[in-house]
Amino acid sequence: MKNILFNTNRDNLWESLEENSITLIFAGEAPYKSADETYAFTPNRNFYYLTGIDKDKMILMVVKRSGKAEEILFVEKNDPVLARWVGEKMSIYEAKKISGIKNVEFIEKFEDSFHGILEKTKIENLYLDLERQGFDISMSTSQRFAKIVNERYPYLRVQNIYHEIASLRLIKSEEEIQLIRQAIDITDMGIKQLMKNAKVGMKEYQLEAYFDFSLKSNGVTDYAFPTIAACGKNATILHYVKNNSEIQNGELVLFDLGAQYKYYNADISRTFPVNGKYTERQKQVYNVVLKAQEAVIAVAKPGILFSVLNETAKEVLINGCIELGLIKKPNEISKYYFHGVSHYLGLDTHDVGNRDIKLRAGMVCTNEPGLYIEEENIGIRIEDDLLITKDGCENLSEQIIKTVDEIEAFMAK
Repeated sequence: MKNILFNTNRDNLWESLEENSITLIFAGEAPYKSADETYAFTPNRNFYYLTGIDKDKMILMVVKRSGKAEEILFVEKNDPVLARWVGEKMSIYEAKKISGIKNVEFIEKFEDSFHGILEKTKIENLYLDLERQGFDISMSTSQRFAKIVNERYPYLRVQNIYHEIASLRLIKSEEEIQLIRQAIDITDMGIKQLMKNAKVGMKEYQLEAYFDFSLKSNGVTDYAFPTIAACGKNATILHYVKNNSEIQNGELVLFDLGAQYKYYNADISRTFPVNGKYTERQKQVYNVVLKAQEAVIAVAKPGILFSVLNETAKEVLINGCIELGLIKKPNEISKYYFHGVSHYLGLDTHDVGNRDIKLRAGMVCTNEPGLYIEEENIGIRIEDDLLITKDGCENLSEQIIKTVDEIEAFMAK
């Protein structure tokens, strides 16, 4: 993407900051795995959103004073010896070109620069990305830095900038939407490959491998999340990830998967019969789920509460389950449908942002109703990705086949 996008993202954020403040956003680093191995590095998504850079151990610092925001990006200095083992570090020129930040320094200068600004300027606020997904998870780089600052500069007021960035990320630019479209198109190709090669007696992971090969053949090296490949009763487990069962004749296969293209994600679910034909019962259940999905598409538009999406899907699923003889009372639906119908989508698959708000044009969210009937070995989920437009929504994954007739016709080929 062009650095004008990242410049705009930063400008939008700095406008919301108080005067006499410093903001620090850390790129992060790959966590330790075992022996001399680390896990694969992936950039902190807020750092990437503001810089467009996907290298580790970098720091974005912004000083806001006298109505102006001074940006400094700190990067690692290249080590010629280490470069022979792992490659060269990003140069200052590259960092400037990608991010659009004019002032780029080596990371060795960060501590002195930070202290020097505090010593010479009346800085009152320090903004850090203090996102925390759970009480007992490990501390992030930002959280560890906050602890150090509280000890060494107790007069600084540490504030969490995470929610301000999340609010900005809710509304996608045209460039971001295009990347999501590309991720969806590549996902579509992968789905066709795995459906085309589905056979009774395969292991779930063997079928999954066709999706993997298709993605890598199309320039994608990472996934939106670990692929869910679930046949029969496994499909009634929402986040089943073992993917090691043998697919039996007459079973449905539920795939929940997505490509990640330039850090933007697709999130698609399809459920199809491995032998190419739905049973009558499978067809009945499938069409209830599809009806719920279509109802969500019909209601999604600016101005409605995010929660209305799930309420709409749930109402259709309740009526469908009563007709299917699965339940008698609406409150019994939780036995067969126990998750929400939507989440935001973007740089994260479960993207950031407040869900207790009304939808706005530019948001991208999923649409994924499902029914999970363990006693009948039937688990069905159908998921598409929706862009909220000025007067409704666009199904970004509309081209991916999903009706019973479409899927049976494709499998028959």
